[in-house]
Amino acid sequence: MRERDQDNPWHSDAVCRRDEAGLFFAPSKEPTAARLSREEAAKRVCARCPVLVECREHALLQPEPYGVWGGLTAAERRVVLARRRRRDLELKKTTRATAGTIAAAG
Repeated sequence: MRERDQDNPWHSDAVCRRDEAGLFFAPSKEPTAARLSREEAAKRVCARCPVLVECREHALLQPEPYGVWGGLTAAERRVVLARRRRRDLELKKTTRATAGTIAAAG
């Protein structure tokens, strides 16, 4: 992977820059079947993208509320974020419990 800097941001290498933006964002009042088909097409573009990971992390850190980013829909990103929050909470609990056990033993 090439190192990125301000002169070459990750999105300059995104495959979607060469595709129609409408593929990644829903038109208003889009029927469900059309939305699912469009999202799958967008995900196929993402699957061949060299900056998929950077794009996904951008969308999760912002967080981007709409569209397909890094191969994930907005709903899928919400699930990933919820899982990360649960994991982080569990790690904090484990760390506190371990610290308490070490302090009691010391």
